[in-house]
Amino acid sequence: MGVIMDYINAFWVGGLICALVQILLEKTKLMPGRVMVILVCLGAVLGSVGLYDKLIDFAGAGASVPLLGFGNTLWKGVKEAIDDHGFLGLFEGGLKASAVGISAALIFSYIASWIFKPKMKE
Repeated sequence: MGVIMDYINAFWVGGLICALVQILLEKTKLMPGRVMVILVCLGAVLGSVGLYDKLIDFAGAGASVPLLGFGNTLWKGVKEAIDDHGFLGLFEGGLKASAVGISAALIFSYIASWIFKPKMKE
């Protein structure tokens, strides 16, 4: 039963995050790019005050996969790099922590472009 509850919690928390973002997009005049920046920054802030790790412990991938999770990953990388390298860690920590995810997105997008033959919108 524990594994099933993990899936259910991941599903409803991830769905709630997505629904709240969709409401924000529909009810405000904020452009999607700005909403994405807000989500990444909110994830970093929640991580810095220790709340996001608790959410990830509860919801697993439902909390770590959305853009909030990316912001939290950046925060963790920067914090660790600052602890290890001081001020210069500000510049390397976020990139180092998120490099695998960013690389995977680029590689899979490139492969998808071979398969699906993208076209420009007219």
